[in-house]
Amino acid sequence: MPSKTARLAVLTAAALTAAVAACTFGLGDINTQQPNSNGRYLLQLTPAQDFTPSDGRPMDVPAWRINAAIASQVISRFNAAQPPVIDYEHQTLYKETNGQPAPAAGWIHGLRWVEGSGLYAEVELTARALQAIASGEYRYFSPVFLYAPDTGEVLQITMGALTNNPAIHGMQALNAMQAAASAQFSVPQTHPTEEPMNPTLKALLAALGMPETTTEQAALTAVQTHMAIADAARTALALKAEDGATAVTAACSALVAKTPDPAKYVPVDALTQLQGQLAALTAQQQADQVDKLIQPALADGRLLPAMEPWARDLGKTNMAALTTFLQTAQPVAALSGTQTGGKPPAGTQATGAHGLSQDELAACSAMGLSPEDFAKTKAAA
Repeated sequence: MPSKTARLAVLTAAALTAAVAACTFGLGDINTQQPNSNGRYLLQLTPAQDFTPSDGRPMDVPAWRINAAIASQVISRFNAAQPPVIDYEHQTLYKETNGQPAPAAGWIHGLRWVEGSGLYAEVELTARALQAIASGEYRYFSPVFLYAPDTGEVLQITMGALTNNPAIHGMQALNAMQAAASAQFSVPQTHPTEEPMNPTLKALLAALGMPETTTEQAALTAVQTHMAIADAARTALALKAEDGATAVTAACSALVAKTPDPAKYVPVDALTQLQGQLAALTAQQQADQVDKLIQPALADGRLLPAMEPWARDLGKTNMAALTTFLQTAQPVAALSGTQTGGKPPAGTQATGAHGLSQDELAACSAMGLSPEDFAKTKAAA
């Protein structure tokens, strides 16, 4: 670490005291390159040999000393964990006295010795600082360092600043950095033209669900894997289909050869015969029910003999309607208990309307039927 007697040098014109040197200089040709992958630039801190300020300030050493060996010690003392600040016009040093803010213009992240050129800093600049450089508001960079008062050797880089008042002549100018910054802010950055992706490969990667950054070898491996899976699936399906056909054939053969279990199955002809017997039994049962309703009605005169066919047809199709009719029909006393069973004696001529006898007209009146309807029923019989 630097000794407590180390002096602070501010390398910009009009230094603070005699112990503070100003050696502002510009960014040089090394900055014509684009920033590295971290967005950082190289800024020159010192020349490659002993140097003095050009503003005529009093010096307590013949010159500030720097060479490869001294630079190696300075680099070894650099603390990357706490990057030194870069501000504007060294305001960080003056803020306690002038009360003005000291915004950062960037940070120093590392040091590098360039043989024949000097000590350089790897710096990160803010967008505002880059814009200021691009617009020409600032043209020079001024480091602040500690040096040994007895030998003038540079000991440690403590901070830096953007300024327009250089204190050391012969340093590289800032215009190269300005051109690089202008290109970044004013002109769209260009990149090497990438060879367009093969459309077939692009479509294949999309079908495989793989990113476009996938290498051709990785894509080929994926295709081979998918082909192997597809072949295995086709083989399995073929075997499954073959097994299925065999199973169906075997089942059919077993059904033909196997004797049905009489507890579970009956012959078709037996089932048909049973269904016919059931239908006949149902019809007979229905006919018996109709007969049980019609016979008493014929006997007590609620139903005329000529109406019997009609009543039986009604009972076959609508037993409830026949039942209701016979429940509401009124018995005809003249038709009950006669020797002719309710029929007119042979040779008796029909009289009255519609060719109905007096007894038939009486029956119509008792049952609420019109002579016309009764006559139609009689004629149909």
